[in-house]
Amino acid sequence: MNVSKYQKNKFPLQKWPYYGIIRPLKGAEIMPQIIPIRDLKNTSEISALCRASAEPIFITKNGYGDMVIMSMETYEKYLYLQDVYTKLDTAEKDIAEGRTRDARESLRTLRQKHGI
Repeated sequence: MNVSKYQKNKFPLQKWPYYGIIRPLKGAEIMPQIIPIRDLKNTSEISALCRASAEPIFITKNGYGDMVIMSMETYEKYLYLQDVYTKLDTAEKDIAEGRTRDARESLRTLRQKHGI
C-alpha cells in the first residue's frame, strides 16, 4: 500500500473509546487530505488512501473543491453520528417544549402494563 505521496504530514492520533472516532492528540492538528482530480486515475492508490484515512478526502478541480471521497467505514461512521445528532436534537426540542415524563412514573406505568 503506497499512500506516502499524499501523507506528507503525519500527526499523532488517539482513538476515542466511543464510536471509533479519531481525534488528534494534544498539540497536533489534522490537515485535510486534498488531492487534484487528475490523481483519480490511480484508483488503487486512492482506494488505499481512503482506507488508511479516518477522514474524508477532498478532490479539487482547477484549484476549487469538486468532490469528497471516503472509505465505507468512514461513511458509515458519519451516518451513525448524523443519526445520533438527529436524535439528540429531537430530544432537546422535546425537553424545551415540555414533552417529558417522570422516570419513576413511566417505569410504574410500564410495569403495570406488562404485569411485571
